[in-house]
Amino acid sequence: MANTSITLINRGQAIRVNGQVCIILEMNHRTPPNNRAYVQLKLKSIQTGKVSEERMTPNDSVDLVNTQHETYEYSYADGDGHHFLHPQTFDDIIVPEALVKEIKGYLVENNRYTILFTDGVVAAVELPPSMELEVADAPEGVKGDSANNNNKSVTMTTGLVVQAPLFIKTGERLRINTADGKYLSRA
Repeated sequence: MANTSITLINRGQAIRVNGQVCIILEMNHRTPPNNRAYVQLKLKSIQTGKVSEERMTPNDSVDLVNTQHETYEYSYADGDGHHFLHPQTFDDIIVPEALVKEIKGYLVENNRYTILFTDGVVAAVELPPSMELEVADAPEGVKGDSANNNNKSVTMTTGLVVQAPLFIKTGERLRINTADGKYLSRA
């Protein structure tokens, strides 16, 4: 942990704020007219998962938390959590359900994911910008539906539900944007 000026930190770094380790999601330097400059931070707490905003002056300093990114392969889920395997050392780590609750629909066995560690503890599982997932259930498009609605809800093998075009059928592979969960194309 190092005490660092707020002006020297960047988006994606981990800092300790009010006793909690937080990841910086957004960072904006602002200088309003006839007022002092400040730094507006959007932070996500690793312990609670809550997103909050903090305002600091450029003279403030924060405690930087050591972070490390490593690639792991997703294995399976059980009562203990989600198991990830290191491809070279074969070390098995267990990621608690709370850390993957929002991204569970993108976890596919044998796919590789980047795991963020802060002070040696798992902080987050990072997704690639897009992923290929297989369609498990795609209801047939009804003739004449295209006049009102060009999309239908399809369920992927991971349980993720996506709005996709009417021509998509069960068994096809789709490319999905992981940031917003939207259909991009057929794979």
